Amino acid sequence: MHPLDKFQYCPVCGSKAFTVHDFKSKQCEACGFTYYANPCSATAAFIRNKRGELLVVRRGKEPAKDTLDLPGGFVDMQETVEEGMRREIQEETGLTVSEVSYLFSIPNQYLYSDMLIHTIDMFYEVRVDNDVKPVADDDAAALGWMLLEKVNPKDFGLKSISQGVERYLTESLRK
Repeated sequence: MHPLDKFQYCPVCGSKAFTVHDFKSKQCEACGFTYYANPCSATAAFIRNKRGELLVVRRGKEPAKDTLDLPGGFVDMQETVEEGMRREIQEETGLTVSEVSYLFSIPNQYLYSDMLIHTIDMFYEVRVDNDVKPVADDDAAALGWMLLEKVNPKDFGLKSISQGVERYLTESLRK
């Protein structure tokens, strides 16, 4: 189901004459308002210690509960992507990080409350000292450090995260 199918009435005037305008928008025939279904911003972090290990999270909630994940999540309104990344890392791991380096993005679809949310997932790399002690919190059931050669993209339950891990591993091994 397309996300716009959930919206039957114009959010401005309440008219039922809220119809498909093109593949990414609906327009109200009564008042002229056009709503665009643009992707939401989401983040994921490759947190590496000085030994080169990667911090992985075990998901505590659906979708993909109990599979591996990277720390990250949705960016809030009034927040830069980098601020959102740092906040998500703090919420899920307890780590306070200052430097986050953008790597790449992958378009994604995320099922939430029976609605398919289109996202643009932005991947970052974060370096931390070996002595940091992350603690699983928020929607992270558990977390731990893994050597890159032990990381399997298929163990990551969310499609874009799995794709991002595969890309990251390929690019990291080339260096």
